[in-house]
Amino acid sequence: MAFFALPLAGLVRLASWSTLLTDLGSPEALDALRLSLICSLGATVLSVALGLPLAWTLARVSFPGKGFVRALVLLPLVLPPVVGGVALLAAFSRRGLIGGPLFDATSDGGLLAWLPGGPMQFTFSTTGVILAETFVALPFFVITVEAALRSMDQRYEDVAATLGAGRWLTFRRVTVPLVLPSLVAGAVLAWARALGEFGATITFAGNIAGRTQTLPLGVYLLLESRPEVAVALSLVLLAVSLTVIVALRDRWLERA
Repeated sequence: MAFFALPLAGLVRLASWSTLLTDLGSPEALDALRLSLICSLGATVLSVALGLPLAWTLARVSFPGKGFVRALVLLPLVLPPVVGGVALLAAFSRRGLIGGPLFDATSDGGLLAWLPGGPMQFTFSTTGVILAETFVALPFFVITVEAALRSMDQRYEDVAATLGAGRWLTFRRVTVPLVLPSLVAGAVLAWARALGEFGATITFAGNIAGRTQTLPLGVYLLLESRPEVAVALSLVLLAVSLTVIVALRDRWLERA
């Protein structure tokens, strides 16, 4: 317990409490806070949109290679974040498998040049931050919702089917309400993970103030120039992490 508690106590002791609000109100801190909220919420929306059908498929559908698909989904949990960032570069950079063709297609003379915003580029952009955060946050949502779908009583769905409800109606009116607490828990976990993402973000999107510099990146950069602001931002991340763990302990931690 001391091994976990002492570093946190040291962080709290290091903080300049008399100037905490002033430090958090500095332009660097406000930019990092604003960008972190935008990107983490965007990553959460993507995680829910992509993770819900994926979790349902893994929980309810049998198909060849299902174990491999589940392992692929869970890979970002154990993959070093920097390696994840390099993988994202290989896929979504201007020379990547997907990023290259998209950039060419949206450039002048390309098939999609009519799209607003000019050439589509994910690296060193806010969109790139959202992609990086989604990559590391999505598994948290999938494993939480998949576990709920596996453990729920499917007899309610069977009863709805016998009463004439179709698959989509049963899913909306029966399945989703039954697993809603786990949906919320998975979304909160994904959001917290996205908010604290560092390695994949700095590797794939860079550390550009006002564009890609989220809270963790701001802490890293400000440690040398303005350590008091870095500590203040660290306390914000610490408070968010503790709040998430306390709020979800009955639904996620004790069940695990």
